[in-house]
Amino acid sequence: MPKTKDFYGVLGVARSATQKEIQSAFRKLARKHHPDVNQGDKQAEKRFKEISEAHEVLSDAEKRKLYDRYGPDWQAAQHAGGGANGPAGARSGPSVRYQDVNVDDLFRGSEGFADIFGNIFSGRRQSAGARAERPPVEVEGTVEISLQEAYQGTSRQVELPDGRRIEVKIPAGVATGTILRVPGLRARVIVADDPVFKREGKDLSAVVAVPLATALLGGEVEVPTVKGGRVHLKVPPETQNGTRLRLRGLGMPDPKGGPPGDLYAEVKVKLPIPMDDSTRRWAEDLQR
Repeated sequence: MPKTKDFYGVLGVARSATQKEIQSAFRKLARKHHPDVNQGDKQAEKRFKEISEAHEVLSDAEKRKLYDRYGPDWQAAQHAGGGANGPAGARSGPSVRYQDVNVDDLFRGSEGFADIFGNIFSGRRQSAGARAERPPVEVEGTVEISLQEAYQGTSRQVELPDGRRIEVKIPAGVATGTILRVPGLRARVIVADDPVFKREGKDLSAVVAVPLATALLGGEVEVPTVKGGRVHLKVPPETQNGTRLRLRGLGMPDPKGGPPGDLYAEVKVKLPIPMDDSTRRWAEDLQR
């Protein structure tokens, strides 16, 4: 039997294979040889047709029985009325037909699996003019943005392997790891580390220098914000180094529409160095 007619060999399964094993083998091979992922490869297109033909026969219980009994002459036996168990088992019908498979469905997982095979072997050949246009293959990529862009929301132009450029809109408040999907692209967002702000969910923190006198006696300092500019922060008297003071609502926006996060100013007491004489005397008095 020629190799192209050894349907079990084409799918790489044993003659005793279950329907589940046949379906699994077909799906794996179809992913590899589908024309959409092998554009311009005539050999891959030919291989995909062989795989489709083998699956169409072996996934049909009656056709499989005929094939097991008559081998490559199974169609002749079918048309002659020679069913799997004799003339009583005969079933008329067209020969194996090949249709395109949507490659997105092959890579999407098990969801809609029955529909995939129904579309492949529905027995209806559409005319070239009526055939629906295939959706583009979805590719994966990453888009990197700054923390300020994540705060405000932004967009990126991404070039696909086929040369097309598409715009990815990035909502305000987006976090690293967020997946954004547009037709043809599944983009993973990466928010770059910021030299000033550290992100903790929706909250932000920043180290703020506080003069020693202000930390001891109280006062105000300026704090940078991620949206730009600075705000005044009231520092209570006797504030210890490392204290976190909260500025409500100045963190990251919530992409789901909830309240924004907060900004925490982490106090870093700034010593008066180099010391002048009065400061030195003051420090010496503290030691007495």
